[in-house]
Order: sequence, then C-alpha cells, then structure tokens
Amino acid sequence: MGCCGEEDDDDIFTPLPPNNLKSRLNPSGEFTNTMAGINTNDDEVISPMNSNFSALICRDILRTIFERLPIQDLARASCVCRIWNSIASDREIQTSVFKSVWKLKDVIGNPSSMSFWRDNSLNRFAISHRLVRGDTVTSLAIKYSVQVMDIKRLNNMMSDHGIYSRERLLIPVSRPEMLLNGTCYIELDAHAKREVAVLYLEGCPVGHFGYLSGRTTTNKGKRVVIDSMKRSMRVDDGTAEYYWSISNGDPRAAFSELSEDLRWEQQTGLI
Repeated sequence: MGCCGEEDDDDIFTPLPPNNLKSRLNPSGEFTNTMAGINTNDDEVISPMNSNFSALICRDILRTIFERLPIQDLARASCVCRIWNSIASDREIQTSVFKSVWKLKDVIGNPSSMSFWRDNSLNRFAISHRLVRGDTVTSLAIKYSVQVMDIKRLNNMMSDHGIYSRERLLIPVSRPEMLLNGTCYIELDAHAKREVAVLYLEGCPVGHFGYLSGRTTTNKGKRVVIDSMKRSMRVDDGTAEYYWSISNGDPRAAFSELSEDLRWEQQTGLI
C-alpha cells in the first residue's frame, strides 16, 4: 500500500514490521524482542501495525490519540493506512493540532493545500499592519521588534519604496505569546505570494478599516468586507455577497456565520 492512503489490492489495514523497538527476526523466523528477552512468533505479537489490534483501527480511539500528536507525527500517521489517513486528514483534527502548539483560539479559512498544516513553525504566522502616512519599514521593525530584512523578505520587497504601493504589510511574529488566544485567518497574500496564518491585532480582517465598532452601509465599506472574506475564507464573490447580505451590515456577524457554515461542511464531508 502506498503512502498517505493510496489504495491497492491489500487489506485496508496492512501490517508493517515494528520499528520502534529493538527487535529482529531470528533465523527460524520467530520474532525476537531484544528489549524484553522474549521469543515469540508473529501471531503473538501485539503491535500498532497488527490488524488484530482492533483498538488502533477504532475511529473514536484514533481521533482521541491523533488530537494529542505533534503536527509532524500526525502527518506520519496519515501514511500508515487508509483508516489512519482518513482520520489524520480530518480538517477538525488538523486545525486542533495546529492551534494547540501556539494556544490559538481559532484558525479561520481553508488553505489551498492540506500541506499547509504540516509546517507549524512561527514562520507560518504574520501580523497584518495597515499602512498609514508616515510609516516606514524601519519604524515598523522597531514597533514590532523585528528585523528590517525579515519584513522585506516576507513581503517580497526589494527596497523601502515598495511600501508606497501597498495598503498593508505582513509583519513576522517575533514572540510566540502574541498568538496566545488569538484568531488567525488563512490568507494567500498577493505580495508575499504565499499562504500565511494572519493575525489581526484589532480582532478580524476588517478591523484595520475601522468597522469593528458597528455596522457599515457604504459601498466602500461593503467592498472591503467582501474582499476580506473572499481572501481569508477562500470563497467566491457570490458567497461573500450572500453572507454580507444576511449580516445586516455587521462584519463580525458575516465572518462568524460563514466560518460556522464552512466548519459544518468540513465536518459532514461536503467539502
């Protein structure tokens, strides 16, 4: 059977030789456990890779285990067999593991590739800073306690002049505690040309535009909210328009309603 759940003609759960013990097969074909000093045949071996070990093909038990694994081990688990792959690839589990490392409150949005979840380093995160008159790369580096070159590298800037053609800059997260109880939005930034988990210090993507305190009915405000929803939630224009229409001009309600519906679709397997 191939890696990561590829189907073949074998059973759904193919036993593999244990590799986490100091074990070997003796010349007679019997299994030798050199740690315990016990010789036994294959039928008596209880191993996570043994299809007779029913506890580790029980979905409820696997979910409980996988939710406590580091993200790298969760990726490895998805390559064991089809059952493990289907559970380890579950959006809810991957999000839960991704959040637990940094103690995030929530991660909103859908990455274009499931490999997004496998890189759970601090480099995956960024702060969204809306540029205002007087901002410079140097002043922002001082404000957020990061290096000038790190800001330029993240935003694909060749020089400081690139700041004038943009509405915002992504700022590297320098301290893990900044993510504590935060909500990040998965976005594909047009300038950075990469997907990042963006932290908005004001609370949500529209916070930088001053709409958090109430409703907005202006065409400009509506367009900003819809564009933010399309970028962070990865939905089309029509979907963003719909959730805007049922929110009565409240950006928080629009994002919350769309996020809940996307989560429900993920759980029921519709997407």
